[in-house]
Amino acid sequence: MSNILAVDIGGTKTIVALFEVVDNVLNLKHQHQYASQSFTSFSDILVDFKKRFLTTSIDAASLGVAGPVIEGNCKTTNLPWGINGRELKKQLNTTKVKLLNDLEATAYGMLYLDENEFVELNPKAKVTQGNRAVIAAGTGLGEAQLFWDGEGYHPIGSEGGHCDFAPVSVEQDALLVWLRSQYPNHVSYERILSGPGIAALYDFLVSSGFAKENEKIKHLSEDSDRSAMISHCALEENDPLCRETLRLFAEIYGAEAGNLALKSMSLGGVYIGGGIAPKILPFIRSRDFMDAFVKKGRFEKILSDIPVKISLNPETALLGAAYYARDRLLKN
Repeated sequence: MSNILAVDIGGTKTIVALFEVVDNVLNLKHQHQYASQSFTSFSDILVDFKKRFLTTSIDAASLGVAGPVIEGNCKTTNLPWGINGRELKKQLNTTKVKLLNDLEATAYGMLYLDENEFVELNPKAKVTQGNRAVIAAGTGLGEAQLFWDGEGYHPIGSEGGHCDFAPVSVEQDALLVWLRSQYPNHVSYERILSGPGIAALYDFLVSSGFAKENEKIKHLSEDSDRSAMISHCALEENDPLCRETLRLFAEIYGAEAGNLALKSMSLGGVYIGGGIAPKILPFIRSRDFMDAFVKKGRFEKILSDIPVKISLNPETALLGAAYYARDRLLKN
């Protein structure tokens, strides 16, 4: 029997879980969610979790972190945290500690989900053995790959969400010009394909005079979640401005998912992770997403054959971290 600590560190929430491994089966013992912005460091969260739940030693720990992992360390992108792998080994009293980019962990977790935890966006896809890719819009935008070596998959993290936004329509041309007024040095896909990005798309459409602004959103308090209200008004109230916001979001999401598929030659499939897609599922399942995904000129036929699946499991990254510790750390 072995004990694994698995962690999913995001800009909004951090989930910490203790798993017990018996006969290679993961059994969840304790799990707790923390509001990331309420803590000055991950170490403070770890101290609290250890005090509450740890009564035994840790054999291995795997952490999915929302930020670039370089030489075992990470400076989180949307949090003022620095996470040091060497210090974690001391805190947990084990040499088997691995920091993964959060999308690496998400990608690995996708391999362990059941089919009923996915929504297939491309029912005419051809199942092919090969690389897979993961793209996930949430607090930010993450991208990763699952490299197929002929026998198994290996997760590869990236910071692809910070690549330059490339418009594919006249409307998106105008969006880029508008976004440059907000971010003159660099406009990335994350500025659009994220929670804050939904609000940015809405503001762009307001400035363009697309439709009359929704009074509920116009008079929201500063501490309210504008993106959540925009989504609500689009889905529940059929508001034209909010619906166009999510339609445009889905179109750009599909285009960048197709870009990622080409860059990684992910003929084995593309997974859509993150918290946004399941919440606005009717828009992601619309033709706008898949039309933008496949419209890549001479490569349209190849892309039209790729499976594209939305993960409905909100804890895919946590599971990926746990399974990575079991498969890669305990066996070394």
